[in-house]
Amino acid sequence: MAAIKPWFLYLVRTRHGHLYTGITLDVPRRFAEHQSGKGAKALRGKGPLVLVYSEEVGSHSEALKRELAVKGLSKARKEALVAAVRQA
Repeated sequence: MAAIKPWFLYLVRTRHGHLYTGITLDVPRRFAEHQSGKGAKALRGKGPLVLVYSEEVGSHSEALKRELAVKGLSKARKEALVAAVRQA
């Protein structure tokens, strides 16, 4: 039986400082897609992009719930999440 791959939540910063939130099974692959313009339309033409945060969240269902929760945070709370990772 194949191991179940975990899902990840990630945040990408645009050149204007906006934070994009997404989920994926493979953060490096997905970030490369965003950088090449093949990812989310919301990030096209907004580069250079910087991957500033990622966390393993478990199942697809858990990832969707976490994504929704993070998208509902204020910009300041998202920045605090990113800053906490840099300090760790």
